[in-house]
Amino acid sequence: MRHNKKFNHLSRKKAHRDALLANMTISLIMHKRIFTTLAKAKALRMYAEPLINRAKEDSTPNRRLVFAHLQNKEAVTELFREIAQKIANRPGGYTRILKTGNRLGDNAQTCFIELVDYNENMLKDNGAKKSTRTRRSRRGGKNAAPAAEAPAATETPAAEAPAAE
Repeated sequence: MRHNKKFNHLSRKKAHRDALLANMTISLIMHKRIFTTLAKAKALRMYAEPLINRAKEDSTPNRRLVFAHLQNKEAVTELFREIAQKIANRPGGYTRILKTGNRLGDNAQTCFIELVDYNENMLKDNGAKKSTRTRRSRRGGKNAAPAAEAPAATETPAAEAPAAE
Protein backbone atom coordinates (compact mmCIF):
# COMPACT_ATOMS: atom_id res chain seq x y z
CA MET A 1 0.00 0.00 0.00
CA ARG A 2 1.23 3.51 -0.85
CA HIS A 3 -0.42 5.42 1.95
CA ASN A 4 1.32 8.70 2.82
CA LYS A 5 4.06 8.24 0.20
CA LYS A 6 3.06 11.01 -2.14
CA PHE A 7 6.20 12.75 -3.39
CA ASN A 8 7.95 12.85 -6.73
CA HIS A 9 10.38 9.97 -7.13
CA LEU A 10 11.94 11.61 -10.26
CA SER A 11 12.21 8.18 -11.98
CA ARG A 12 15.15 7.24 -9.75
CA LYS A 13 15.90 4.83 -6.94
CA LYS A 14 16.27 6.22 -3.43
CA ALA A 15 20.08 6.38 -3.38
CA HIS A 16 20.22 8.07 -6.79
CA ARG A 17 17.51 10.55 -5.81
CA ASP A 18 19.24 11.42 -2.53
CA ALA A 19 22.56 11.99 -4.31
CA LEU A 20 20.86 14.14 -6.96
CA LEU A 21 19.09 16.33 -4.40
CA ALA A 22 22.22 16.66 -2.23
CA ASN A 23 24.31 17.76 -5.23
CA MET A 24 21.65 20.20 -6.36
CA THR A 25 21.42 21.64 -2.84
CA ILE A 26 25.19 22.13 -2.75
CA SER A 27 25.04 23.93 -6.11
CA LEU A 28 22.17 26.10 -4.91
CA ILE A 29 24.07 27.08 -1.76
CA MET A 30 27.30 27.83 -3.62
CA HIS A 31 25.86 29.61 -6.68
CA LYS A 32 22.64 31.04 -5.14
CA ARG A 33 20.69 30.24 -8.36
CA ILE A 34 20.56 27.14 -10.56
CA PHE A 35 18.78 26.27 -13.78
CA THR A 36 16.87 22.96 -13.81
CA THR A 37 13.54 21.33 -14.61
CA LEU A 38 10.41 22.26 -12.73
CA ALA A 39 9.94 18.77 -11.21
CA LYS A 40 13.50 18.71 -9.86
CA ALA A 41 13.16 22.26 -8.53
CA LYS A 42 10.00 21.39 -6.59
CA ALA A 43 11.68 18.28 -5.14
CA LEU A 44 14.76 20.35 -4.32
CA ARG A 45 12.66 22.91 -2.46
CA MET A 46 11.27 20.18 -0.18
CA TYR A 47 14.80 18.86 0.43
CA ALA A 48 16.75 22.11 0.84
CA GLU A 49 14.44 24.33 2.90
CA PRO A 50 14.57 22.22 6.10
CA LEU A 51 18.39 22.19 5.82
CA ILE A 52 18.47 25.97 5.34
CA ASN A 53 16.15 26.33 8.32
CA ARG A 54 18.65 24.40 10.47
CA ALA A 55 21.31 27.00 9.65
CA LYS A 56 19.48 29.67 11.66
CA GLU A 57 20.90 28.20 14.87
CA ASP A 58 24.62 27.58 14.54
CA SER A 59 25.21 24.63 16.84
CA THR A 60 27.28 21.48 16.52
CA PRO A 61 24.29 19.11 16.20
CA ASN A 62 22.78 21.24 13.44
CA ARG A 63 26.07 21.38 11.56
CA ARG A 64 26.46 17.61 11.84
CA LEU A 65 22.93 16.98 10.62
CA VAL A 66 23.36 19.26 7.60
CA PHE A 67 26.78 17.76 6.83
CA ALA A 68 25.27 14.26 7.00
CA HIS A 69 22.93 15.26 4.16
CA LEU A 70 25.33 17.31 2.03
CA GLN A 71 28.81 15.83 2.62
CA ASN A 72 30.49 19.07 1.55
CA LYS A 73 32.41 21.21 4.04
CA GLU A 74 32.50 24.33 1.86
CA ALA A 75 28.73 24.28 1.33
CA VAL A 76 28.04 23.78 5.05
CA THR A 77 30.38 26.64 5.93
CA GLU A 78 28.74 28.93 3.35
CA LEU A 79 25.29 27.97 4.59
CA PHE A 80 26.00 28.62 8.28
CA ARG A 81 28.02 31.83 7.76
CA GLU A 82 26.72 33.79 4.76
CA ILE A 83 23.20 32.50 4.17
CA ALA A 84 22.23 32.18 7.84
CA GLN A 85 22.82 35.92 8.37
CA LYS A 86 20.49 36.87 5.51
CA ILE A 87 17.67 34.51 6.50
CA ALA A 88 17.89 35.09 10.24
CA ASN A 89 14.51 36.79 10.58
CA ARG A 90 12.70 35.19 7.62
CA PRO A 91 10.02 32.73 8.85
CA GLY A 92 10.28 30.41 5.84
CA GLY A 93 10.17 30.37 2.06
CA TYR A 94 13.90 30.62 1.45
CA THR A 95 13.74 29.65 -2.24
CA ARG A 96 11.93 31.06 -5.26
CA ILE A 97 11.06 29.17 -8.45
CA LEU A 98 10.82 31.20 -11.68
CA LYS A 99 9.56 29.33 -14.74
CA THR A 100 11.51 29.92 -17.95
CA GLY A 101 9.56 27.95 -20.54
CA ASN A 102 10.06 24.57 -22.15
CA ARG A 103 13.30 22.87 -23.19
CA LEU A 104 13.78 22.36 -26.92
CA GLY A 105 14.90 18.74 -26.88
CA ASP A 106 12.21 17.05 -24.80
CA ASN A 107 9.77 19.92 -24.08
CA ALA A 108 10.40 19.64 -20.33
CA GLN A 109 9.35 22.63 -18.24
CA THR A 110 12.45 24.49 -17.11
CA CYS A 111 12.97 27.04 -14.36
CA PHE A 112 15.40 28.88 -12.13
CA ILE A 113 15.44 28.10 -8.45
CA GLU A 114 17.19 30.70 -6.35
CA LEU A 115 17.67 31.84 -2.80
CA VAL A 116 15.21 34.67 -2.16
CA ASP A 117 17.52 37.10 -0.35
CA TYR A 118 20.25 36.90 -3.00
CA ASN A 119 18.38 38.25 -6.03
CA GLU A 120 19.51 41.88 -6.19
CA ASN A 121 17.20 42.71 -9.11
CA MET A 122 14.05 41.78 -7.18
CA LEU A 123 15.26 43.60 -4.07
CA LYS A 124 15.93 46.81 -6.04
CA ASP A 125 12.51 46.71 -7.74
CA ASN A 126 10.71 46.50 -4.40
CA GLY A 127 12.79 49.32 -2.86
CA ALA A 128 12.43 52.17 -5.33
CA LYS A 129 9.91 52.94 -8.05
CA LYS A 130 10.38 55.72 -10.58
CA SER A 131 7.70 58.36 -10.19
CA THR A 132 8.93 60.92 -12.72
CA ARG A 133 8.52 60.33 -16.43
CA THR A 134 10.66 61.88 -19.11
CA ARG A 135 9.61 62.51 -22.68
CA ARG A 136 11.80 62.20 -25.70
CA SER A 137 11.11 63.95 -28.95
CA ARG A 138 11.93 62.54 -32.34
CA ARG A 139 13.98 65.56 -33.35
CA GLY A 140 16.47 65.17 -30.55
CA GLY A 141 16.74 68.90 -29.85
CA LYS A 142 20.08 69.99 -28.37
CA ASN A 143 21.62 66.49 -28.48
CA ALA A 144 21.18 66.13 -32.27
CA ALA A 145 23.87 68.68 -33.26
CA PRO A 146 26.82 67.15 -31.28
CA ALA A 147 25.85 63.68 -32.50
CA ALA A 148 26.07 64.88 -36.11
CA GLU A 149 29.48 66.49 -35.54
CA ALA A 150 31.03 63.44 -33.89
CA PRO A 151 30.94 61.14 -36.98
CA ALA A 152 32.36 63.93 -39.16
CA ALA A 153 35.32 64.29 -36.81
CA THR A 154 36.05 60.56 -36.95
CA GLU A 155 35.86 60.46 -40.76
CA THR A 156 38.38 63.24 -41.29
CA PRO A 157 41.46 61.45 -39.83
CA ALA A 158 40.52 58.27 -41.65
CA ALA A 159 40.35 60.15 -44.96
CA GLU A 160 43.75 61.79 -44.40
CA ALA A 161 45.54 58.56 -43.53
CA PRO A 162 45.09 56.83 -46.96
CA ALA A 163 45.96 60.06 -48.79
CA ALA A 164 49.31 60.23 -46.97
CA GLU A 165 50.29 56.75 -48.08
